[in-house]
Formats: sequence, C-alpha cells, structure tokens
Amino acid sequence: MSDPMFTGSAVAIVTPMNSDGSVNFEEYGKLIEFQISNGTDAIVATGTTGESATLNPEEHCKVIEYTVKKVNKRVPVIAGTGSNDTVFAAELSKEAEQAGADAILSVTPYYNKTSQSGLIRHYNYIADRISIPMILYNVPSRTGCNIKPETYAELCKHPMIKATKEANGDLSALVRTMALCGDQLDVYSGEDSQAFAITAMGGLGVISVLANVCPKETHDMMRYALDGDFRKSFAMQKYYIELIDMLFSDVNPIPVKAAMNLLGFNCGPCRMPLAPMSESGFAALVECLRRYQIIA
Repeated sequence: MSDPMFTGSAVAIVTPMNSDGSVNFEEYGKLIEFQISNGTDAIVATGTTGESATLNPEEHCKVIEYTVKKVNKRVPVIAGTGSNDTVFAAELSKEAEQAGADAILSVTPYYNKTSQSGLIRHYNYIADRISIPMILYNVPSRTGCNIKPETYAELCKHPMIKATKEANGDLSALVRTMALCGDQLDVYSGEDSQAFAITAMGGLGVISVLANVCPKETHDMMRYALDGDFRKSFAMQKYYIELIDMLFSDVNPIPVKAAMNLLGFNCGPCRMPLAPMSESGFAALVECLRRYQIIA
C-alpha cells in the first residue's frame, strides 16, 4: 500500500466508566492525551478493548465523535464498527465516517458466524457504503469465524478494504495471505505477543492492548522493527512478554482496565457480563506492574 492508515503502534484504547456505568468522557480525554503525548501512532476507539459489545448504539457513536474531536487530527482515529448484523455494521460504519473517523475496524461476524462466501458478501456490503478505509479484524478465538487466505485475496480487490488486523495466531496462514494479496492488503498484528514477528514479516505494526499501559515502549518496539533494527525490537518483545501475558490473564479488557486504574486513571470497572479479577489474579497483576516498575 502506498499510503497506509498508520505505521507503528495503534492503541486499542479502553473506555473509562463512571461508578454508575456511564461513559466517563472526562477521563477518556485524559487517556487520549496520555497516548498522544507518549508517541502512540493511532487511536482505535470502540474496539473489543473499548467494550464495544456493551456500548449501546448512541454511546458507540458518542465515543467515536468524542475521540475524533479530542484527537483533532493529531493521529489517525480508527473506529470499531463491527457487528454480526451486516446492515447494522454498515450503518454504524457510515456514522463513524460522518463523525470524522479516518478508518473503520470491522470484526468478523460472531455467534451466527458465516461461511467464507458469506464473509465476502458481508464485507463488500459494508465497504460499498463507505468512502473511508476498512481494516478487517480476524480474531476467531472470540468470534468462531476465521478469514482464510483465499478469502483475503478476494476481499482486498475492493478499493475500500485496505488492511487486516490479524489475530488468528496462524503465521503460516498469514504468509500465504501476504503472498496472495501482495501490496493490496496492509497487515497489522492483532496480538501483542506476535507484534514483532508480524512486523518483521512485512506488517506495518500492531493494534495493541499493551499500548494502553506502555504507549511509548510499544511505539518504540514497532519503530525499531519498521526501521529494520530487529535485534532491538525483538529484545523489547521478549522483555515485555510476561506483562503481555498478564494483560491477557483474564478476559480482555478486564486486566488492562485494572492496570490503568492502578496507573492512576479513573477507568472504573468493566460492564457486565465481565467481572472483576479474582483477588489472586489482581495481586499477580500488581506484582507484575511493580516488577516492570510501572507502579511503585
């Protein structure tokens, strides 16, 4: 791709909640400033980490609108607009475009799932109705639906389908996808633990949970890889692997939201059905953050 949406580290940003469960926009603004001041290359709002599954449509749009206005074109804003209802996903994507988002992130249909031909119909339907780039999001561990390399090769023919956030864990399949799609599809890692590997393979960076806690470090790790300094990038990947594992020790975004609270941000709890970490799990998180000198 001659003009990628971003290179480096995009944070899959958490959505802070007040004690009554409403969105805490004041604190959200602080998170955005924290990210931009520490070198994050793009903001991904209303994704899985942003608890999109429990934001109602009005909240979803308000969070996107707020993100766009607060960021004010300092970095790209990518809006999560995926749904297992194709028509609703298209409507939400159009709303994101009208709000000023630079691109959308669209997860594969979940629960009802679909076939590979259904994926092609689903994504083309959405892409036909927007004029901003689409990043596909392949995370079968959550959705039960996997995009195959041959399907990617068909999808990337659409001018609005520009990239994928790949989180199926299958690097062999990703090699085939990259071989079939060439420069017609940009690739971002959707797994912090594979950020270096996918970028070293020719990916353009990561859409990251780790970046919530370590925005500068995640940016630096990706920048080293993009600049060809694989030794430094891989050293950082190895160094942060225990923290990455800890941030996924419970259902995302439970641990990362707890971590942001420990960093001093008032992010509140996750909405149900997500539950707080167990006492032992939380104690392990605290110990891990102290070991990395992220908290005292």
